[in-house]
Amino acid sequence: MTLGRAPLLACGVVSSLLYAAGDVYRGLRYPGYSFASQTISELSPIGAPSPRLSQGLGVAYDALLIAFGFGVLRSAGDGRALRIVGTLLVAFGIASLGWLFAPMQQRGAEMALTDVMHIALSIMSMVFFFALLGFGASAFGARFRLYSIATILTVFVFGILTYAGGVRLAANQPTPWLGLYERIMLYAFMLWVAVLAVALLRESGRSSTRSAAP
Repeated sequence: MTLGRAPLLACGVVSSLLYAAGDVYRGLRYPGYSFASQTISELSPIGAPSPRLSQGLGVAYDALLIAFGFGVLRSAGDGRALRIVGTLLVAFGIASLGWLFAPMQQRGAEMALTDVMHIALSIMSMVFFFALLGFGASAFGARFRLYSIATILTVFVFGILTYAGGVRLAANQPTPWLGLYERIMLYAFMLWVAVLAVALLRESGRSSTRSAAP
């Protein structure tokens, strides 16, 4: 039995909500953790209090993103941009499973191979972000295009700020606002994913209504 298009598209909203809820829950459980100055990756470094929870949430998020990608593909029809977006989402979800094998070291520890892998995956994620936002911008009308452009600018600006903070983190220096910058960057993208899902769900509902009309 295969899932219908609507449940698959709903996975786009659920994936973003799950990630945000997991971020808040893990941060509150981590003694001394600062949402403002510490990165999300610092919730699951080697030796963290709840690595299994972090891994489980990561796999669940990736699975939901892959499911959403298939939902986008099923909704694409003749739309080239949506077909590309759906394919990128599936590829991104699969590639993101690599985070399971690339936990970062805790602050102050010597850089290891997993840290190098972590940096590589971070760069990969940014490439996917911009590719998805760029192709997705033309999926709907002018309002969604403007919203996508605003999201691209947000991700770009706060991505630069996050990179600068990451350099200080690698040097074991103070990183005020690094966690905030990274969260603005990531949640701007995740909000865009949720908005895309809602737009496709509405379009799917309108198509079903037209099909059912006598």
